[in-house]
Amino acid sequence: MVTLFNNVNTGPAASGETGHKDSYSTYQEPDTRVPPKARPVLDAVSVNGVEIAESEILAEAQNHPAENPGAALLAAARALAVRELLLQRAVELDLIPAPEQNADGRRETDEDAAIRILIEREVAVPSATSEECLRFYENNRAKFRSEPIFEASHILIAADPADARARDAARNDAERLAAVLVEHPSEFATMARTHSACPSAAQGGNLGQLTRGSTVAEFERCLARMEEGQITSAPVESRFGFHIIRLERRIDGDQLPFDFVQDRIAGWLEASAWSKAVSQFIAILAADATITGIDVLGADGPLMQ
Repeated sequence: MVTLFNNVNTGPAASGETGHKDSYSTYQEPDTRVPPKARPVLDAVSVNGVEIAESEILAEAQNHPAENPGAALLAAARALAVRELLLQRAVELDLIPAPEQNADGRRETDEDAAIRILIEREVAVPSATSEECLRFYENNRAKFRSEPIFEASHILIAADPADARARDAARNDAERLAAVLVEHPSEFATMARTHSACPSAAQGGNLGQLTRGSTVAEFERCLARMEEGQITSAPVESRFGFHIIRLERRIDGDQLPFDFVQDRIAGWLEASAWSKAVSQFIAILAADATITGIDVLGADGPLMQ
């Protein structure tokens, strides 16, 4: 029998001392030193001596989508600091929370109820007058039009956007068909039935009535520029492929009368006024408070959420 290893070390290395250079031992004493404590993610945030725990800020950050985690944490810290500021004011005024239920049957927490009651008591927002609503209407008439309606047909030469070769072939086919239709526009329905990859081919390419959002953006932009009866002389490219479009009919949007939209305008104006008034109220409270670790009046984030 061949002995592969028979070097039992009973010398100094076995008792924990440094052995000679030929020792096979790789044992090392474990490092029992306590690693340094990780630095906090944010500086300590407090409102009038009441500290907001880092764990609360980390949990709140998920409610504040941002471009990066740091921005989400700052927004969360600011929101919690504002919340604490409002709760402290509610306690000073001895407000008694009376939780309510929303339309979904969800009941407010006592803290949410206290903040709501505080805002209702301390922030006065006047109703929008008819004159203010009319002024907004006249300055923003384009916002108050019914959407145009288009009746259109198309021929779709489909191609996978990830397949460059198929894409080039589809473009060439679409350009060839478009050139034929310039000379023979009456053949549109026939060519749609023969060549289009859209289910509308069975109806000669007819898509029916279209409004905003009914089709892809490239298709809609083209329709907006077309006149009734016109066929696109060049294919319109989209992620689906290449479209040859014919506009059958268009019904332009009408100006909505002021009386029809007055209540909607009043709601917008009052919501905007409420937001500004609440921000001013918070700014006043913050100016009289001792707040550390966060600037609740920072211009890069809202005061009230």
